[in-house]
Amino acid sequence: MPLPLGHIAIGLATHEVGTTRSAFSRWKLFAAIVVLSNLPDIDVIFGLLFHWNGSAFHRGPTHSLLFALAFGFLASRAATIWDRLPRLGFWTCFSLILSHVAADALLSTSAVSFFWPLETNWSAGHSGWGDVIGMVLKGDAQDAWISIGAAAVIIIQRAARALKTGRLIPSGGKSARGLEQSSK
Repeated sequence: MPLPLGHIAIGLATHEVGTTRSAFSRWKLFAAIVVLSNLPDIDVIFGLLFHWNGSAFHRGPTHSLLFALAFGFLASRAATIWDRLPRLGFWTCFSLILSHVAADALLSTSAVSFFWPLETNWSAGHSGWGDVIGMVLKGDAQDAWISIGAAAVIIIQRAARALKTGRLIPSGGKSARGLEQSSK
């Protein structure tokens, strides 16, 4: 199962593919991507606070299409209330939240409640504060591979965008268009 670092990497790649703005251009934008790509795991915090078990509510309603739609809408409207937040469109917010749900569904063996309230799946077992903090701090090899894959997606997307706009700069310092013109 992807941990926070893996969800951040997937969120960054999702943002890079879905918009023309770099996720690394402003720290507030980067922070918003971090929060939205990990938002469905708020259920772990609620489980720890109310039942001392991070798995108590995990993979329930917060891991659903309805949650992604509702909180994608709320997050996209938040910047109109608080002008210090980065302005993100609905589809960007929705896709960042949904990227978490999709990653959990595809990269782990536990089911998610994608069509909640029509179906509900809960995580089994018990995860206390120490277990959750240990998982977040230690991570695992899967998150490393996810991060490498997300970095490759970002690099390929930026290269494709640069080639399309003619902004790829070779080692000589001239743009590709400048080289074409000087060779004629």
